[in-house]
Amino acid sequence: MEDIRIPVGAWADTVFDWLKDNLGWLFDFITVVVRLLVEGLTTVLVDLHPLVIIIILAFLGWLVRSWQFAIGTLITMFFIMTMDQWVSAMQTLALVVLAALVAVIIAIPVGILAARNDTVSAIVKPILDFMQTMPAFVYLIPAVTFFSIGVVPGLVSTVIFALPPGVRFTELGIRGVDKETVEAGYAFGATPRQILRGVQIPLATPTIMAGINQVIMLALAMAVIAGIVGADGLGKNVVEAVATQNLPLGVEAGLGVVILAIYLDRVTAALGTAKDYPNSLLGALKRRRATAANTRAAAEPDTVEEVEIVRTQS
Repeated sequence: MEDIRIPVGAWADTVFDWLKDNLGWLFDFITVVVRLLVEGLTTVLVDLHPLVIIIILAFLGWLVRSWQFAIGTLITMFFIMTMDQWVSAMQTLALVVLAALVAVIIAIPVGILAARNDTVSAIVKPILDFMQTMPAFVYLIPAVTFFSIGVVPGLVSTVIFALPPGVRFTELGIRGVDKETVEAGYAFGATPRQILRGVQIPLATPTIMAGINQVIMLALAMAVIAGIVGADGLGKNVVEAVATQNLPLGVEAGLGVVILAIYLDRVTAALGTAKDYPNSLLGALKRRRATAANTRAAAEPDTVEEVEIVRTQS
């Protein structure tokens, strides 16, 4: 009995050829736009003096987390600069920021739609399962097929790889909002759109921010793998170090990735709850406003009798 073989690969090749022949204009447009965005942001990050970027990153860390984290950011980013990995780190940062931004722009609306429509949720879930279980390297194959070698396939594959957590956490956050709170909003005459903007999204913000945090972490992981297809950055240095067995370069590029990962993880984890960190600048501003409000409340007369006494004394 002859072996039975289903030519799935040949079918996929046919589909890819058809897409390239009929949607080549779209892939060319995406290539131009992505290249302009990545090169533009990379140019800004690289052309600015490293100390300026370091101070900005440290201030952002102090704003949302703590002054201790800001000092740690100053030290670790200066460490990247002294290892001569600064340009590569900024190239990786630009790729991660843009990929995460595109992924979030797609993920949040899809997650909201899935949370509000069970049919959409049933369609989206198996697609997300497929995307999350697919090995990361496999995403590079169609990306290179459509966009050739360079930063464009790296960003496209990064967006696809990082997308699922954003959708899942957004749907989870919206669905997790207390139903009685939503029903109370409807009872007061709010429209579904007003409920979404004024009740569901604010209450689901911590969960949505956790999803954005995971999106950024996966984007950074994939940005390193994207170095295989020629995307500039720390990932390309890691690939070069593996290919040439250059241990010093591999260690320095790896440390750069670790530092960026820790920074992005801590900042994005604190964005949704920055006011809850006592040593953050936003937390200090929140306490100051609360103290001022309490002071004003204590100074104001609480009863009609107290108002009359104040008028009599004046």
